[in-house]
Amino acid sequence: MPDFISMHAIIVLGFVLFSIGIVGVITRRNLIVVLMSVEIMLNSVNLLFVTFARSFNENTGQIMVLFVMAIAAAEAAIGLALVIVLYRNRRNIMADSIQNLKDT
Repeated sequence: MPDFISMHAIIVLGFVLFSIGIVGVITRRNLIVVLMSVEIMLNSVNLLFVTFARSFNENTGQIMVLFVMAIAAAEAAIGLALVIVLYRNRRNIMADSIQNLKDT
């Protein structure tokens, strides 16, 4: 780990990014913003995986990051496909408008 960046600072950055993601998921109504907030949360977890793996000289953190990146790519593809289908059917992508999906 470089001397100019402490492990404590990287952990704090990871928790701040995760907190921003949680606030975005809870408070926003636009589904695209919610998906971006989930991606921010996954990236903060990746940052913490790499930080801990590097500090303990393990390779398992980098391997977990590859799995999380694959899951994030699949989540983004499926999530955006669902958003496109909802927009085509409802002409709206706000989370409040999809409470009852039976009315399509």
